[in-house]
Amino acid sequence: MDPEKNRLLVENSKKGDVKSQYQLYNQYAKAMYNVCYRMMSKQEEAEDMLQESFTEAFKKLNTFRYESTFGAWLKRIVVNKCINEIKRKKADLSFFKDMSFFKIHTDEDDNLPTLNVNMIKNAMEQLPRGSRMIFSLYLLEGYDHREISQILNISESNSKTQYMRAKIKIKELLKGAVYEN
Repeated sequence: MDPEKNRLLVENSKKGDVKSQYQLYNQYAKAMYNVCYRMMSKQEEAEDMLQESFTEAFKKLNTFRYESTFGAWLKRIVVNKCINEIKRKKADLSFFKDMSFFKIHTDEDDNLPTLNVNMIKNAMEQLPRGSRMIFSLYLLEGYDHREISQILNISESNSKTQYMRAKIKIKELLKGAVYEN
């Protein structure tokens, strides 16, 4: 979308223009739903988080200062809303502890046959929730390890280690799924 038109939508939304708010919602809902789904792993929870995130965003719209794009600002709200919900539920953010579970990486590991989206989703769902969140935040949402460490209140090195372990585990799961078929 044209940045100037987007700015106008945001400004009109700040003034309470419901039509502009609806247009912003339509423009960003699908992408933000995908973020919610990757973090929550359940459709109903993702839908709830999406609605709560947009409600919060529209309430806080006057704090948006164009220091980033509206989409980036909204995505931060969505990610924080999902993390807070997971913490509220006192979900066990379990991580991989035993590195002996993982084999040593070799160059032949990079030669995986063709994969599909469902295979990757299934592999991600088998990760412990904490590792899955780090994997998703880093690889899919574009946060760096410093940002992830601040969001999840863990060390930066823990974020890096969990990401590496999750990546290795997903590779193993995908190899198994490919060769089973």
